[in-house]
Amino acid sequence: MAEAADFQGTRPSPARRWLRRTGTLLAGAPLLAGLLQLPAASPAAAAAPDASQAPAEAGSVSVSVDSLTPGAPAEGDTVTVTGTVTNKGKQTVTDAHVGLRLGPLLDTRSGIDTVAKNSDDLQSTVGTEIDDKYSQEFARLTPGVSRPYTLSVPVDELDLGQDGVYELAVSLTGETSAQPWEQPLGIQRTFLPWKPEEARTKTKTTFMWPLISTVHMTAQTGSDEQQTPVFHDDELAKEISPGGRLDRMVALGKNLEVTWVIDPDLLASVNAMADRYEIRGEGEENIVGGHQSVAKRWLTEVQKAVVDKEVVALPFGDPDLASLAHNGTSVTGSLRHLKEATEVASNAVESILHVTPTTDFAWPVNGAVDPSVVRVATSAGADKVIARSDTFGENGLTYTTSAARPIGGGTTAVVADARLSTAFRGDMTKASTSALAVQRFLAQSLTLGLQTDRQRSVVVAPQRTPSASQAQTMAEAVEILQGGTWSESQDLTAAARAEPDPAAATEVPRASSYPSSLRKQELPKSTFEQIARTQAKLDKFKVILSNQSRVVTPFGRALNRGMSVSWRGRQSEAAIYRSGVESYLDGLIGQVRLIDKSETKLSGRSATIPVTVQNNLVQGVEKLVLRLTSTNPTRLEIGGAAYEEQPVAVSGGHSQSVKFTTSANANGRATVVAQLYTQDGDKYGAPVTFDVKVTEITATVMLVIGGGVLLLVLAGFRMYTQRKRAAAREAEEREHRAGEDADGPQNPGALGTRLSEESATDSREDDSEQPSDPAPDTAPENADPSGTGERVDR
Repeated sequence: MAEAADFQGTRPSPARRWLRRTGTLLAGAPLLAGLLQLPAASPAAAAAPDASQAPAEAGSVSVSVDSLTPGAPAEGDTVTVTGTVTNKGKQTVTDAHVGLRLGPLLDTRSGIDTVAKNSDDLQSTVGTEIDDKYSQEFARLTPGVSRPYTLSVPVDELDLGQDGVYELAVSLTGETSAQPWEQPLGIQRTFLPWKPEEARTKTKTTFMWPLISTVHMTAQTGSDEQQTPVFHDDELAKEISPGGRLDRMVALGKNLEVTWVIDPDLLASVNAMADRYEIRGEGEENIVGGHQSVAKRWLTEVQKAVVDKEVVALPFGDPDLASLAHNGTSVTGSLRHLKEATEVASNAVESILHVTPTTDFAWPVNGAVDPSVVRVATSAGADKVIARSDTFGENGLTYTTSAARPIGGGTTAVVADARLSTAFRGDMTKASTSALAVQRFLAQSLTLGLQTDRQRSVVVAPQRTPSASQAQTMAEAVEILQGGTWSESQDLTAAARAEPDPAAATEVPRASSYPSSLRKQELPKSTFEQIARTQAKLDKFKVILSNQSRVVTPFGRALNRGMSVSWRGRQSEAAIYRSGVESYLDGLIGQVRLIDKSETKLSGRSATIPVTVQNNLVQGVEKLVLRLTSTNPTRLEIGGAAYEEQPVAVSGGHSQSVKFTTSANANGRATVVAQLYTQDGDKYGAPVTFDVKVTEITATVMLVIGGGVLLLVLAGFRMYTQRKRAAAREAEEREHRAGEDADGPQNPGALGTRLSEESATDSREDDSEQPSDPAPDTAPENADPSGTGERVDR
């Protein structure tokens, strides 16, 4: 019964296990005798013993393989496997042991996939178990308890034959109270690559090592001279801190022969953190960042890591080429942003890392391409597109071809191997998952190399943003591969220049074959429409600035970030980011505006009207034109016509009043509109509308004023004559008292008569003159809004 439940090809059990089974049978003999004395069982009951023979507890014990060293053994090595066994069933397992089983040679890549998919399947054939001396026993496994194991066996004991990949399994065999016989209760398969001698023709392998992150910087900058950058979060500091994802990528990659694929936005963001930077706060106040030393250390490590290595610079912000091709090309100006992102990439990388990168490569998401993706990818100057074999096709060949293949128009498709490129997806924090991924990667690579004697160049393009655990697994696999006997390292540029296989597929897949799962994650058309709208506002705004780079550069890079691949699957976050960029630009545009005016009164036929332009930006504005227009020119003219224009230039943080000459043709109210324009004739900002009330000085008013003046003159004359008469009387009295003779006082009446005549003459002269007009200009106004009933005199 035990042998029936055992695996096919199992060797006879050793003597001590035979004795153990014999003891179990003897202990059950009385029970068997009692059962024989019972009445005959029903047919249904008779079938029960047969059903009990099936391994009901099969798979109740989980077996993990946490490490296999060396990953690619050579002659004389000892293979060591470590892991754990966990009883996940409800019954205690007794008399258990774990041992190694060596399966057959796997000579196809699809066969490796099948084994990996069914790595813990007990029903599949496993192979023979290696000698008991390389096993480990467990007397008792309690439910829910895990126990570690370590198995070591010399390679010579494995009796490996020809070169290739062998299935290697760790199985646990034991008993339960319900099934008291030895049976397999758990298994875990892995792969053992065997190529002890150097291959005559090695596979040239290119491993792309990506340094890419999500978007962290906003378009906002400080008003200081250094333009302090503002980040929307501080997550990047976590990634570059010791132990963080990007820190691990650099630390692991520096010791490997890989091609670094870098998003310049990542370098620019970390470089911005190396100096003063701020993090957007919940209110109006930002938070000062404090990870300058971390940023400087990480950049230094990257500079060391890329020395003498190939560096490929992606377009700034890593724009989503497929989204642009499928949803953005119908929006005017979208390809312009891709071109700008490509142009700034090289300078950004070179200025920070001090190496000259190549910008010839375009990398669509997951290497999925169709004709439109290829057109967009190459529109900015790249002539090499990194595709992947699961979307490009292999043309039905029985072997894997070299990566490079011409696809027309001077463009080369560099087709990465899908199996190798996707080997490190998933949760690699579990040691068992990571170990299986490493061995599967090595197995696929060796099997690929043994397919043919042709020299081939293979490219591995992993996920864009590997986690720290995924990066660790990748590094382990690449290190073993580069120390192996069947592969040698090669740069991405060299792989693209390799002679293509004439039998390889060169036709770009049709649009209908583009994966629907990727289409669902693409940035919608509204993304590119909003970016175009923001760009149009920026184009109008920048022409009035005295220092355009303070605005054009941060906003240009922010628009590149708005097209990033990292927004896939995060549509709401992407919309918030783009809206933030646009609203911040709107706020800056609104800092240059016209001051509102209330109703203005003109008490005459001509006067000047001031209109104030306010500039709250930190830099000056120029090349603006202010137009003042009368909506009723028959009543009120401005500059002798319906409107007048004057140039405007205002320093940062200042206001400027612009005066317009007006002339009134009739009394009444006229509406006036003030509007700023750029020199190109585009309206800038909102207009200011106010009313002008024209009033005329009438003849009756002049008579009233003249009469008032005459009364004042007569009153003054009367006071003067009264004082003269009083003085004369006082003098006459003094002379009379003194008794002195005198010529006699002047006749007061004659004096009064003479003064009256002079006064009359002066009055006639005054009546002959007309009031003169005051100066036409008004006093300068300040920048504050005009008060209600503002009056502008002639």
